[in-house]
Amino acid sequence: MNITASTRLLALFGHPAGHSLSPQMHNAAFGQTGQDYCYLAIDVKPEDLPDAVRAVRALGIRGVNITVPHKEKVIPFLDEVDKEAAFIGAVNTIVNDGGRLKGYNTDGRGFIQSLAEEKIDWEGKNILICGAGGASRAVSYYLSEKARTLRIFDLDKGKLEKLAGDLKRIRNNVETAGDVSNLEGVDILINATPLGLKETDPVPADPLKLPPGSVAGDLIYRQTPFLREARKAGLKTFHGLGMLLWQGVFAQELWTGVRPPHEVMREALLNGMQGH
Repeated sequence: MNITASTRLLALFGHPAGHSLSPQMHNAAFGQTGQDYCYLAIDVKPEDLPDAVRAVRALGIRGVNITVPHKEKVIPFLDEVDKEAAFIGAVNTIVNDGGRLKGYNTDGRGFIQSLAEEKIDWEGKNILICGAGGASRAVSYYLSEKARTLRIFDLDKGKLEKLAGDLKRIRNNVETAGDVSNLEGVDILINATPLGLKETDPVPADPLKLPPGSVAGDLIYRQTPFLREARKAGLKTFHGLGMLLWQGVFAQELWTGVRPPHEVMREALLNGMQGH
């Protein structure tokens, strides 16, 4: 990559940000296409978020990805938020058009694209999601559109009822689950909780209770104990690397107007994961 005086800046705002694979992914694409952009990861503490957003305007930064813990808190500092991000209540991508900042959420679209890539048919299926946090909100918005039923479980009943209530205002196929002890009739089981980030974490639900032919997925972008158990049971599985890839593809397209080379971005992610 050749940095010049005309190179435009893109960035990730998060805390912490040093573990992110997004710089490798995006800069690999720019190296392939020759587009004059550079993407950096910037550690932004929560108390510094307002100043960081002002810097986007002041420095003419073309776009920003937003990750934890800022996805919800950044919204009041933006000029506009698109309909999907407003429903989800979280922004992961900001586009700067001449100082006007518009927020988007590409996580849900990225997830659906990853399912298509894995040849997982979710239309007309009975889907159960463990977790009602931001990631679950993003994928539930899309899954509920064409699923037969979408059941959501979370130990935090406040978050669970809030997500289910929001979805029920636009869908008629959403239910809450009191527990995950009975997985009879579940076609697709998705972990949208942090359980699995550590090897010692318990599984969010027992995949051995899923019917034969079911699919087990995890939004964490590596093999987790949950997915390993599901594979032992002979189930088809997927993890969150595809979602990470495609949310980045859609974000970069918003910034540049050009669909980036996703296979180059995938290779950069895989290489980065080996490094980690």
